[in-house]
Amino acid sequence: MNKTISILFAVALALPIAAMAGEAMTLNVSEKIAINAPAEVVWAKVKNFGDLGAWHPAVAKTEIIGKKNNVKGAVRLLTLQDGGTIKEKLLIYNEKGMTFEYQILEGVLPVSSYVSWITVKGSKTGATTVVWKSTFKRKDTSANPAEGQDDATAVKTITNVYKAGLENLKKISEAAISIECPQGAAGPCSTK
Repeated sequence: MNKTISILFAVALALPIAAMAGEAMTLNVSEKIAINAPAEVVWAKVKNFGDLGAWHPAVAKTEIIGKKNNVKGAVRLLTLQDGGTIKEKLLIYNEKGMTFEYQILEGVLPVSSYVSWITVKGSKTGATTVVWKSTFKRKDTSANPAEGQDDATAVKTITNVYKAGLENLKKISEAAISIECPQGAAGPCSTK
């Protein structure tokens, strides 16, 4: 019994020491936004894995370069407005559940081991919540990461990517509804 307690104590002490030594820890970012539009309208904008640029302002072009769009295993190549690229693979696609999961294979973002989920959820009021979350490590996983490839930079970059995308998604989804709704209609209405 004393030997077990000693081992557990040693492990408990070693974990903070490893963290202080700068080993790359798993990081998380989760952003969500409420959109005054039906889930079907929002999902129609989000669901096309082959066209992130339709709603994310940082993306100039999206190409499916492997497998079929919206099918597990599809690979997309994002070209950003500044010319940088990101290659991503679709891991899970659930049309009915309005969600998909993907991973970054390579790219310009300061992250590694990146896996992300986007989920669109409607409510009885007709409003929609979109959640975009991920787990990842900093790009430079060494004990002394290069400048701009540390934990803080990774978290800040992904947070900014999510916020910019979600804010634009809200803007274009709500604009689509305002065009389709009769004047004076209260709350979100369905498009026909």
